[in-house]
Amino acid sequence: MTDTQKNVQAVIDELVESGTERGVQVAVFKSGEQIVDAVAGVADPATGRPFTSDTPVYVTSTGKGMITTVAHILAERGQVDFDAPIAELWPEFGAHGKDKATLRHALTYRLGVPGVPLDTTAADIADWQGMCERIAAATPWWEPGTKMGYHPQTFMYVVGEVARRATGKTISELLRETVAEPLGIANELFLALPESELPRLAVIEDPEGPAMELPPEVMAQIPFFRVVDGYTAAPLQGLPDAAFSNRADVLTSDAGATATARALATMYDALLAGRLISPERLAEATSPQVSGLDETTGAPATWGLGYAVGLTQTITSQSVFGYGGSGGTAGFADRASGLSIGITKNRLGMGDPFETVDRIAQVIL
Repeated sequence: MTDTQKNVQAVIDELVESGTERGVQVAVFKSGEQIVDAVAGVADPATGRPFTSDTPVYVTSTGKGMITTVAHILAERGQVDFDAPIAELWPEFGAHGKDKATLRHALTYRLGVPGVPLDTTAADIADWQGMCERIAAATPWWEPGTKMGYHPQTFMYVVGEVARRATGKTISELLRETVAEPLGIANELFLALPESELPRLAVIEDPEGPAMELPPEVMAQIPFFRVVDGYTAAPLQGLPDAAFSNRADVLTSDAGATATARALATMYDALLAGRLISPERLAEATSPQVSGLDETTGAPATWGLGYAVGLTQTITSQSVFGYGGSGGTAGFADRASGLSIGITKNRLGMGDPFETVDRIAQVIL
């Protein structure tokens, strides 16, 4: 057992024993070898079912890294063109001045459509076609390509629908065929989860303690919660709660994203090794393409071509690329050290969702 394995296991054991977390998975790979396989706690507090290394977890926006990876594979195969107008494949998307918007704009968060209708429900999120129709009908908040702002809900639909129209296959099918099956992780890396796999999932639970509610006048001052022409970046009050995260219709839709820590780390390790895309494409995808004040979150941000550059307020190195999710999960790699890391958990964070990710990363990076 390596020192890194011992140190990570000690951290997650303490997080679970203290009650901070219910269950945690951590996986670390380097050059094709798994050097950390750590797990602690329970996957289902109602039954006591233990968390194991092959327990999939709903990972919210950590799944954007999966979709981004598929997009780069398709581009390298010549099946999509990042600089062609999206409307060439998806004519309806060209409405209201979006006719020149490109997949490159989407991957660098300059598309200008970060919002979905304010009355969007969980059932709507699970309705791929319906969501694509609403996004296509949206008026952009800024001219595509002129500003940068995180697209928390719309990113997956735009990139996934372009991929579907280019190939005739859903983004879930493409993920399985281009990433999960070639890497031997088809039972651990999903967008649309097969219904038969639902019993394997970790059960997501809300944080302990009273929910934090902000007064309307305070909410109105936070860029992430603003409403423009009936559209908002933060439907469902902004963050998916446990009720949303455990819904079968969400989990089995193409907009879902479930994975083990091991699968996430495996994918990023394969990216570093050139097994999924060329080193030249990876260099472009993981180098800063746009940086500045994010129009959606109001915070500074740096994006590569689909991947975040730097991950959290603590993990800031520009050699790090990947994604974190609002529930406090993450999948990322460090080009400098050659490490690829997956971190999942099933208790939603209160306040900064990445406190656990940061604490674990301190003993790895």
